[in-house]
Amino acid sequence: MNRKEILALPSMPAASPSYPRGPYRFVNREYFIIVYESDPKAIRAAVPEPLTPHRDNLVYYEWIRMPDSSGFGDYTESGIVIPCEYKKQACNFTAQMYLDDEPPISAGREIWGFPKKYANPVLKVATDTLTGTLEYAGQMVAMGTMAYKHESLARDPSKTMAALSKMQVNLKLIPDVDGKPKIAQLVAYNLTEITVRGSWVGPARLQLVPHVNAPVADLPIRRIIGGRHFAADLTLPFGRVLHDYLA
Repeated sequence: MNRKEILALPSMPAASPSYPRGPYRFVNREYFIIVYESDPKAIRAAVPEPLTPHRDNLVYYEWIRMPDSSGFGDYTESGIVIPCEYKKQACNFTAQMYLDDEPPISAGREIWGFPKKYANPVLKVATDTLTGTLEYAGQMVAMGTMAYKHESLARDPSKTMAALSKMQVNLKLIPDVDGKPKIAQLVAYNLTEITVRGSWVGPARLQLVPHVNAPVADLPIRRIIGGRHFAADLTLPFGRVLHDYLA
């Protein structure tokens, strides 16, 4: 390979790139989010400065089902998102993320700094219950349930659109060849080309089990606020550097 051919590659490995160039389109992306109140000290420990956690000490535990993702395929992910502010601008910080597909793990970590690890999340409807589970290394570490489509928000899709359009932030950490930090950034992005297919709210429950390699229970449940369930088509564009720790 010559220099031109090398620089034209979208990703590693050169023999078979893990993912193509973006942006990346998602069709019928389904979200199940349980909102709960947690311990403020635990939240502060999980949120990198200069972000500041929301004053209500909220945490979003989520499952996302992605049956049609350009370049990535069909997969499911689960994890923790923490509402925050950056210079008085509302944003969501992705603290943990677990999924079952290699291309979005590689792309997510390398491009945007998503904290992705391989695990086995499942999102499905079991009779009258929307059910999310997460297994890591053969052990159940999270289970969430929500009454299926109890209250529709179809007449007011603006709330769902606002939630999807909100600035999202990741902590991107990539070492140099000597093991020292090469990239240490807060990376921001905003989803685009959003079409909401449906949106519902309802009562929900969540159980988190301590696990050393999937520490979702490190943000303990103090009070369940409720559940959200929605589906949308959207585009994940490239990100931008919000804060550079090495500058």
